[in-house]
Amino acid sequence: MRILVVEDDPDLLFVIACTLREEGYAVDTAEDGDEGLFKATSWDYDAIVLDIMLPKLDGWSLLDRLRRSKTVPVLILTAKDRVNDRVRGLDGGADDYLVKPFELTELRARLRALIRRAAGKSHPVIDVKGVVIDTRSRSVTRNGIEVELTAREYALVELLALHAGRLVTRTMIYEHLYGEDDDSLSNLVEVHVSNVRKKLGREFITTRRGHGYLVRI
Repeated sequence: MRILVVEDDPDLLFVIACTLREEGYAVDTAEDGDEGLFKATSWDYDAIVLDIMLPKLDGWSLLDRLRRSKTVPVLILTAKDRVNDRVRGLDGGADDYLVKPFELTELRARLRALIRRAAGKSHPVIDVKGVVIDTRSRSVTRNGIEVELTAREYALVELLALHAGRLVTRTMIYEHLYGEDDDSLSNLVEVHVSNVRKKLGREFITTRRGHGYLVRI
């Protein structure tokens, strides 16, 4: 899963980005509203963490322009704890908010929930024919036995499971699994698909040649 963090406090930006990367997310960052809007409208993110008080373009304006073309889940960060500010954010197109200071564990939990809901999955555990993906613990079991996956392999499995029954193109996989600083060699997807099949069974992922992959429900 790929997340954009737009925050002008360099220390907080660093902490959030590092925390999310440790969770296995691909993370892009922006330190002002103009850069944040450019990235948010140029790529397809699974979620955006958006500070309100930003230089060049504030978070309210960024959100308004973003909603003209994108439905990506947005989690607002704000130092303002007034009800009307929270209402303004939610009515303006935000999906959730956190008031600073906040716990990183809560940030991660809220992002997981936003990503699930955006994919039409309300429950944190997804069962695909005996392969169970727990998005809370980022763990996968097959027939009740836990399977060890690398962070990128897990991200691929989660992406396919969230879109179970639907085709996931190679372009979607690159856009959702790799950040702007990641190496995205053309054969990486095939390598990860092959490794996942070895661990979860060849039947888990179906290939549509020339189009992409899917897991059947």
